[in-house]
Amino acid sequence: MSLLDDTAKALKELGHPVRLSIFRRLVRSGYQGLAVGTLQEELGIPGSTLSHHIASLVSAGLLSQRREGRILYCVPEYDRLNEVISFLREECCQDEG
Repeated sequence: MSLLDDTAKALKELGHPVRLSIFRRLVRSGYQGLAVGTLQEELGIPGSTLSHHIASLVSAGLLSQRREGRILYCVPEYDRLNEVISFLREECCQDEG
């Protein structure tokens, strides 16, 4: 898959309001991420719905997950986020003389 395709997939997943709210909350959490239960409680999203949206963000490379005992954490992939932002910014003002 090309960088264009990868970026389009990430932007598509972030284009859904619920996924964007999940991602924004996780970005605020920092490099340790946030427990899925905490995320569910804070955002008021039913568990099965949250799992579906998290899976979409994971498939786009925007999130990773780690398990500590019985607790599942979601962690934002800041490098991937920076790639998406850089892709959008690299063409900025290229046509100005």
